[in-house]
Amino acid sequence: MNLDLTGKRALVCGSTQGIGKSSALELASMGADITLIARREDKLKEVLEDLPNSANQSHHYLVADFADQAQLKQIIQGYLITNQIDILINNTGGPAGGQAIDANTDEFINAFNMHLICNQILVQAVVAGMKKNNFGRIINIISTSVKTPLKGLGVSNTIRGAVASWAKTLALELGPFGITVNNILPGYTMTGRLESIISAISERENKSKEEVMEDMISTIPAGRIADSYEVASAIAFLASPAASYVNGINLPVDGGKTPSL
Repeated sequence: MNLDLTGKRALVCGSTQGIGKSSALELASMGADITLIARREDKLKEVLEDLPNSANQSHHYLVADFADQAQLKQIIQGYLITNQIDILINNTGGPAGGQAIDANTDEFINAFNMHLICNQILVQAVVAGMKKNNFGRIINIISTSVKTPLKGLGVSNTIRGAVASWAKTLALELGPFGITVNNILPGYTMTGRLESIISAISERENKSKEEVMEDMISTIPAGRIADSYEVASAIAFLASPAASYVNGINLPVDGGKTPSL
């Protein structure tokens, strides 16, 4: 199985923590040159120092806030003047919890901009180079909510579903150019995002955090919460040459929790 990414450059969004950081580390271990992108330069520098470099890779970072789409577009276009992106990992922290009926319209608009519009900006920027080389991997880290909406995540459920549909459409459009577009759907994964969700449920339902975690684990056939590296491994496979014929899928990495096919 060809998992070698030597000579390929991956742009990994949200790469200073959680699944994004684990993905950057995993891709670098496979030989890829990594470009980290996130808001906090201090955290970016820390991750940059941790990236494997066994293949004498050249790792970079970009500072960008996805709340500012004009800035993001300017930064990525400037970077591509002298660099080529072969692998794009779209990853953005999820919207705040709450019921859909209680969300104001700005919450939906802001989430749509942060997730789908920023993804579109990045894809439009990198796709010309991918087409030229007849190789590209676009991987979107979304949520199992695109298969089964999750209680208490109304805005997230809505926007994640839109991103999944957008990605499937791109898979149809870009497949002829050697570019695959796939979605990873993480289940419960021990990240800062999950910790905040546990805290919110704990407060809302007057339960301890340990009780909330036990309730979550009881719904997972694997009987535990995932480590971010387990999700990153699936992302790394889809980024590799071995996954060249895998296109347009929603892949749950959830220990069997999602009840739908």
